[in-house]
Amino acid sequence: MQQELLLTVIIFILLFLKLGADNIDSKKLMTLVNVLLAINLAAGFFFNQSGSLFGDMFYTDHLLRLEKSILNLGVLIISLQSVNWLSKHQHAVEFYLLMLSTLLGMYFMISSHNILMFYVGLELASIPLAAMANFDLDKKRSSEAAMKYIMSSAFASGLLLFGISIMYGVTGTLSYEGLREVASDSPLFLFSFILLIAGFGFKISAVPFHLWTADVYEGSPIAVTSYMSVISKGSMIFVMASVLFHVFDKIFFTWYNLLAVLAVLSMIIGNLFALRQQNLKRFLAFSSISQVGFILIGMTSANPQGATSVIYFVLIYIFSNLAAFGVLSLVSTEKGKETIDEFKGFYKTNPALTWILAIALFSLAGIPPTAGFFGKFFLILAGASKNNYVLITIAALNMVISMYYYLRIIKAMFMDANDNPIEKVEISLSPKIAFVTCVAGIVITGLVSGVYDYIFSLVR
Repeated sequence: MQQELLLTVIIFILLFLKLGADNIDSKKLMTLVNVLLAINLAAGFFFNQSGSLFGDMFYTDHLLRLEKSILNLGVLIISLQSVNWLSKHQHAVEFYLLMLSTLLGMYFMISSHNILMFYVGLELASIPLAAMANFDLDKKRSSEAAMKYIMSSAFASGLLLFGISIMYGVTGTLSYEGLREVASDSPLFLFSFILLIAGFGFKISAVPFHLWTADVYEGSPIAVTSYMSVISKGSMIFVMASVLFHVFDKIFFTWYNLLAVLAVLSMIIGNLFALRQQNLKRFLAFSSISQVGFILIGMTSANPQGATSVIYFVLIYIFSNLAAFGVLSLVSTEKGKETIDEFKGFYKTNPALTWILAIALFSLAGIPPTAGFFGKFFLILAGASKNNYVLITIAALNMVISMYYYLRIIKAMFMDANDNPIEKVEISLSPKIAFVTCVAGIVITGLVSGVYDYIFSLVR
């Protein structure tokens, strides 16, 4: 539990700082947190052992530690990007306490070897996130976002817990190993399994469980939107893939069909709604729904290549999405601009930020040689292993559609005229480090095959 214990220590350090000091310098606080997160990230690759604890309820190995390290990297990037916003906020310590508490819950979700342990981790990861959504205390839309999130999250958790209850009643066990042995096609077991999938669907914003996503993304502070989009969603994707591949592999044909339908709906609905968005936060919300569709295609393979492609794509998605949200965060905090029309002529005044956003959008669209192209290629290749060419054709067509709305933003920034473009935005050191990390990740992760090969070696 090295990563979990280190994260708990960081939380307690922040708590003691909050209780022991009346006024804390925000910049010094953020520097301290970023250093501690960097230490936790580095610790994920050293002095670790595989094994289980608490009667096999908690389990960890090299692959699970890598997944946690990927999430930790994403949180570190978000923290670096949020310097401008948090330095103006009077509750920076509380923000970090909530964010790291949710991350700790995600760690426990990933390492859970018992479905009840997974549920406890899920609640720890979900409840503080609602408070984070309401962190712009002076804005009504932030309170509205928090209300919508907590209501939809409660409903999803209720479905999930109901499914777990029925599953326990049918099988008499909650451990992953026990469920794997007794999984069957009986109607009651399948009903509980469908409720389980519905709970997962809400957390990853798969259609038709996506209705909360755009409103919550738009109303939340951009740092929280970034966190929901990549960290919260990425952790649930890791858990979902692990549970489906290792616990419910005996009923593969049942959940294959479910995932195929969810993938098609998510890609099509996400793309169609993204086409008509003006607010960039809502745009990226529907973009993320479409990306989930591609991830679900990779999951349908149920083989090591599929598991590798899912983890690989989540890593790429973190770099790409956080680069886009990072630019939006700077512009929104400093200039209050969030719509596509307001970004017209952005290149004239902010060429560096324009190129960062363009590279991120190229990657999200899956345009070579960015890492996003390789990520989607491996997901589709994994899905093609089941010879479902209709599903692959639909995915390919949706990639073409997505290029239109991503390129629409690039056209607005580089080519469209604007008499009053956004004024030059100054980039401080911390966001610069975050942007360099994201752009380097987008390029290196795609061009260096060792990243994929390393993940594949752990999956096998």
